[in-house]
Amino acid sequence: MLTGQCLCGGVRFEYPGPLGPIALCHCGQCRRAHGSAFSASAPVQKLHFRFTAGEELIREFESRPGKYRAFCAECGSPLYSRVDAIPGILRLRIGVVNEALGKQPASHVFVGSKADWYTISDDVPQYDKLERTNDPN
Repeated sequence: MLTGQCLCGGVRFEYPGPLGPIALCHCGQCRRAHGSAFSASAPVQKLHFRFTAGEELIREFESRPGKYRAFCAECGSPLYSRVDAIPGILRLRIGVVNEALGKQPASHVFVGSKADWYTISDDVPQYDKLERTNDPN
């Protein structure tokens, strides 16, 4: 069982796993949403994802038509994103997970638009856009 929480602890969740592949996204929207060089996320099945506290604190922002980014209204921690086109999947922000994951990132995506001040220095596969062109997240 994985558990997690936002920075203030108001929003808490649990997920029985497993997490899908971890992607490090370098697109401009992710950089702005996270205030960092990239975001780290993994798909989870919405059916098995459960909030244990603070669901009323979650706010969603539609960052493009049909794509929503969720965050805690109290502390601003990014929690997940979702798209209307794939209703059963959330892309969980890995930084809010409490436990060690025991897995490494599977890919860097949207490196064609990465920040010029950040150098990718690992051997994780890199893709100019998405590894799979039909993944709208």
